[in-house]
Amino acid sequence: MLGFRPLIISLFVALFSPVILADSVTVNVLDATIKDKRISGAEVVLQKNGEQSIVGNTDAQGNVTLNSPFSATGDSLLIIKKSGFSDLVVKCPCNGLTYAMSPVMQNLDGMRIVLSWGEKPEDLDSHLVYSGNHIFFEDKQGDDAELDVDDTDSYGPETITIQKKQFGQSYVYAVHDFTNRSDSGSSALSASKAKVFVYVGQSLVRTYDVPVSHTGNLWTVFRLNPNGDLEDINTLTSLSSGGSDRPSVGPALTPLLNDSSTATPVSAQPINSSAAHALNASGEAAYHANKLADAVSLYQQAIEQDGTYSQAYSNLGLAYQKQNRVAEAIWANRKAIALANGNNANTVKAASYFNIARIYEQSGNNAEALRHFKLAKQQKDNPAYDKAIKRMQDKL
Repeated sequence: MLGFRPLIISLFVALFSPVILADSVTVNVLDATIKDKRISGAEVVLQKNGEQSIVGNTDAQGNVTLNSPFSATGDSLLIIKKSGFSDLVVKCPCNGLTYAMSPVMQNLDGMRIVLSWGEKPEDLDSHLVYSGNHIFFEDKQGDDAELDVDDTDSYGPETITIQKKQFGQSYVYAVHDFTNRSDSGSSALSASKAKVFVYVGQSLVRTYDVPVSHTGNLWTVFRLNPNGDLEDINTLTSLSSGGSDRPSVGPALTPLLNDSSTATPVSAQPINSSAAHALNASGEAAYHANKLADAVSLYQQAIEQDGTYSQAYSNLGLAYQKQNRVAEAIWANRKAIALANGNNANTVKAASYFNIARIYEQSGNNAEALRHFKLAKQQKDNPAYDKAIKRMQDKL
């Protein structure tokens, strides 16, 4: 009888030991620019530090289910990839949500803004206000920009594409809870799981999450300033509108075109300067070793640790340029210019303007190249800037 004891113990352990159940994550993937177009064959990866990545591919309906041994919570990432589209990286929780992929943009001064959210509220609306223009569902076409996709039945996407950002103009982007437009005390927008993805070229350059635990039916997300730099606003306010969005949302956003400081962000990302500098140094080492993808990743991580670190943006711009991701390089250099401060501020600004000018020159846009060579010279005298200005003037 003693011989049965190990078997009995094994059965007892098998029956009564806790079982770790897989976390099932199902997502739907759409094209951000064509309404209801499903994307098949996209690779979807669920990642968590210390765990093996879970990989799947979307079916003909754009759906994929990933069965994971770990819980897909806030420390997990969902990564979606497909040729011809920008990679999409988003923090979980992500189960049951719809994500929209942005086709790669070719325009140097283009930008795509994609809104997605959860089941409730049913109708969130994207708004883009700039000089003489207010793009939203009632007026989908503006000067060099349009509303590609309008969604009224949950999840999104809602997509606005700026084909060419006009130098010297400001743009303000916001999300209005149309479902609760008459309820100024609603917290449905704050609870909507709304996210805004900003794309330049082939890259996702910024992601915004709606502030939670706040009331308000208007989420003002960011301002694109006259120099082309994104300025976070990220604040919830309340409007009362029984009908059209035009008379309520437009007047609320227009004052921000000239001064985004009138809106205070709900929260600021904590800064870890020492970690940012260490990551930037590692990025520089990777760059000099010609490991460009690693360099870009490290510079991006440095920026995540300190969003005000201008040198990391400047370095990121150089790495992008060497990868021939020139639209992203322009964006990163503009951010470096906006953040430059201290004793070397003029040097950083001059170098960044010069880098932007060279990109425009190589693309054949001599007028913009001349403008930015002159901006570089305004920051710092350099014989190279004088030669470049003359070269552009001769071409024009």
